[in-house]
Amino acid sequence: MSVTLPPVSPAPERPDPASLPPKSPVADAGPARADAVGRVGRRPSPFIVAVACTVSLLGLLPLGYVIVTGILTGWPELAALVFRPRVGELLVNTVGLVVITVPLCAAIGVGAAWLVGRTSLPGGRVFAVLLAAPLAVPAFVNSYGWVSAIPSLNGLWSGVLIATLSYFPLVYLPCAAALRRLDPTVEEAAGSLGSGAWGVFLRVILPQLRLPILGGSLLVGLHLLAEYGAFAMVRFDTFTTAIVEQYRSTFNGPAANALAGVLVLCCLFLLVGESGARGRARYARIGSGVARTAPRRSLGRFTPLGYLVLGGLVVLSIGVPFTSVIRWLVRGGPAVWADGVVAEAFLQTVGYGLVGAVATCLLAFPIAFLAVRYPSRLARGLESVNYLTSSLPGIVTALALVTVSIRFVQPLYQTVVLVIATYLLMFLPRALVNLRAGLAQVPVGLEEAARSLGKHPIGAFLSVTVRFFAPSALAAGALVFLGIVTELTATLLLAPSGTRTLAIQFWSKVNDINYVGAAPYALLMIALSLPVTYLLFARSRLTSVS
Repeated sequence: MSVTLPPVSPAPERPDPASLPPKSPVADAGPARADAVGRVGRRPSPFIVAVACTVSLLGLLPLGYVIVTGILTGWPELAALVFRPRVGELLVNTVGLVVITVPLCAAIGVGAAWLVGRTSLPGGRVFAVLLAAPLAVPAFVNSYGWVSAIPSLNGLWSGVLIATLSYFPLVYLPCAAALRRLDPTVEEAAGSLGSGAWGVFLRVILPQLRLPILGGSLLVGLHLLAEYGAFAMVRFDTFTTAIVEQYRSTFNGPAANALAGVLVLCCLFLLVGESGARGRARYARIGSGVARTAPRRSLGRFTPLGYLVLGGLVVLSIGVPFTSVIRWLVRGGPAVWADGVVAEAFLQTVGYGLVGAVATCLLAFPIAFLAVRYPSRLARGLESVNYLTSSLPGIVTALALVTVSIRFVQPLYQTVVLVIATYLLMFLPRALVNLRAGLAQVPVGLEEAARSLGKHPIGAFLSVTVRFFAPSALAAGALVFLGIVTELTATLLLAPSGTRTLAIQFWSKVNDINYVGAAPYALLMIALSLPVTYLLFARSRLTSVS
């Protein structure tokens, strides 16, 4: 049998590349090559590199201060200051606080995130917002509220109570965001293989939450090491409270510096421990199709228990401090607002917050720009230095800048410039994380297209890049503003004479046992913090959806 084959068409000729029309620059605005990821030019601007290096070198001052102070003190004197019963007592208190509080915050944060994110509990959206609200209440204001309600609070367990209620949202928010991103396919597969609800949670869901749990727990631990006001009010001694007392009595004496060195070692221990526990594991969905939203489970007869848990958490974390503040305000009447210092403290706090937020974002931008547009070892090193500095307690940063200003630039001592510089070192990573994320989402090709169409590089940057990452910059500034408004420890040490921020005035009234007079300042700090806290909550939901 003969088979007739169709005629074979000749292969099409490959066109001459020179004869092809030039490509539009917008058409090439897709992913860049691996050897030039995100780069608009071949080399970064020397000015941007110089600013980034200067800021990062400034960030090394606190750590360098601890090392140099230890060397100058000498080992015999340093050993005598460190290896003594008082330091051992502080170490036991601090370690006990961290060991008890961090697991409690992790358990409460994960449980609350699961209840509002994976169950059909009516009113879950309202609880989702309320559980983030404790971040708007500074820990020392929370302590003020609890001491007002129960004056006998003192010691370790009082510190654990207040710290847990103040810091559990640091675990709750990232876990809630991660739960919304999880693909339910793996959970359904585990269920089909015979795993019950608890088995799926422990073997499938919980391992995928390891990174947000560890990250949130690290933040809780660092806050515990840095907190002063909350523990001073319940008469619980930690390294930070002892350093402040030593500084006030001996003014930057060797005892305070030795305690600061031990505190830095505790912080580094937490950082190394979190890094080792995190490992290199990553949990990401791969494969075709779009991830589905996980179905919500009905609590059934446990619905009242769910309401009891979430309602009790809200009442204890924000109900008690709010009730105490309002009670003191009612007792004081209109007279507590008549003092002109309240308005002055409010304006000074807003001024410090705005100036500090703008300065921090401007100086964080070169580091974020290098990290995104010109990734290299230098960029990663500059970025890491600032993260390390921010992990140190504010009291250490303040002591470092006090020492440097007195010995080398005395005109800066007790000036606004020194206070803003301290805020910059403490809160720069808050701006850096947001600016980096915003810059990473800007299509580099659009800026290249604008430049190829005749725009000046600065004009192209302002018209394209700034418009894209402006929301991230606003979020960065808001987070820095929140940190400055509620900062107490470093401001107490560095503020110029006559400075009256809300935190300083609040603490002054509390030290005078004038709880009525402290109430207006507490309420105003909460009022300034609430919008920023809601912004943080909204961005966490937006990130999880995107």
